[in-house]
Order: sequence, then structure tokens, then C-alpha cells
Amino acid sequence: MVSHTLQKVYILGLTHSGRAFRPSDWAERLAGVMSQFRPGGARPGSHMAYSPWCVPSSVNGVRCVIVDEKLRDHEVMAWDFCMNFAKDNELQTSIGVPPASPAPPAARQS
Repeated sequence: MVSHTLQKVYILGLTHSGRAFRPSDWAERLAGVMSQFRPGGARPGSHMAYSPWCVPSSVNGVRCVIVDEKLRDHEVMAWDFCMNFAKDNELQTSIGVPPASPAPPAARQS
């Protein structure tokens, strides 16, 4: 029997073309929306802390959100929201481990 190992998905603040995603606080905003999805469900005051299943962070100086697959087991629509956010905004993702060295953000062009 093969056991499924829970993994994490890293949503990087870089588009597939290498541009930095804006606004700069996008990771905190996304994680804030997901704060109600947590072990034991939402409780009074739980909106004041990030869910352990969706946490803003950075990898090699690039803002990211780390989404644990446990979110999918708890609430598939919340998982789909995160994955579709990445897809719709053409953000780079990495499954399982953080990317070793993402490409640096491209300079913004006027």
C-alpha cells in the first residue's frame, strides 16, 4: 500500500514571465482571507492569526504563500481558491519543497 505524503505548495510572487506580482502585500492578503480555515474550525479571534495551512513567507527574497495540502482535506473550495488564485495570476508554484533559487523579479517597465 502506498501512503500519500502531505505536501506543501509554494505560490511565489513571480509571474511565469518573471515579473514581481503586485501589490507587494498580496501574500498577507491571501493568507488573511484563508485565516478562518484551520484545525478545529474558526473560533472567536481566530481571524487575528494566519491559518497554519496557508502562511505568508518568503523564499530567496521573493514573497510567497505556503499552502499545506491539509487545507484541501479540510475545505476543498478554500484549496481551489488558492490554486486558482495562482493560476489566474500566472504565478509560479513549487510543490513539496521551496524552489532552490527562483529567477529574480524583472524590472517594471513603464
